Amino acid sequence: MRFNTRLFFILWVAGIIGVLSFLLVDVDALLRSLPLPAGTEVPEFTPTLKVLSLIQPTVLLAVTVFVGVLLASKVGLSSPFAEALANGGDKMAALRPQIIPGIIGGLIGGIAVILVGFVLRQFLPTEMTQRIGEFGKFLPLATRLLYGGFAEELLLRWGVMTFLVWAAWRLFQKGKASPNAAVFIFAILISSVLFAIGHLPIAYLLFPDHTIALTTFVIIGNSMFGLVAGYLYWKKGLESAMIAHAFTHLILFSASYFGAYF
Repeated sequence: MRFNTRLFFILWVAGIIGVLSFLLVDVDALLRSLPLPAGTEVPEFTPTLKVLSLIQPTVLLAVTVFVGVLLASKVGLSSPFAEALANGGDKMAALRPQIIPGIIGGLIGGIAVILVGFVLRQFLPTEMTQRIGEFGKFLPLATRLLYGGFAEELLLRWGVMTFLVWAAWRLFQKGKASPNAAVFIFAILISSVLFAIGHLPIAYLLFPDHTIALTTFVIIGNSMFGLVAGYLYWKKGLESAMIAHAFTHLILFSASYFGAYF
């Protein structure tokens, strides 16, 4: 099977849109808000530094998109809308079945994260919950929707989850023509935990005196959404997971605006 270069380019460009949305973040204000030791000088985050900081996620994105394009079709995973764009198929017919499941998944994911936050905030110091709320103000809604919806789904679902499905299938089910449900469930669980762990560095930067409750909130809250997105990717397609991710951020943003979430 030939490598689909057009599909790679389409998905990579979608991911780059997400990565570039970080240019909307006021990094200087964000750095000044961090609980740094007294006397610490905060360097100015120039436009040049902003652009340079995007090199690493751009490279990671290229790698994960490549992996997904190479392996997804081999294990029965797909990005129907992007594939229709790349191959000249019916784009709306490919996208339409993914929209409602994506919105429902976003509702479930958003409500789940809010409930986890509601329970665990009882175990977090007031200062910590206030800082979580303040941090959210530095992330424009466009960045949340585009980076979460495009870049993170391409990194975690299209790249990591696809690879995990393929690797588990090849290692443990060599005699089977295609991976069974157990392989997909394994990949969804592992990629969801990895997705959650990926949020810990910024959490620990915000809270040097981090607690078990904070770590639990970050891992459980993000893992629960990862399960939803992974299931949608498996059953409906990558775009459904993207819609759910963006919709979850929209719900969390709205909930925080009305004071219902940190």
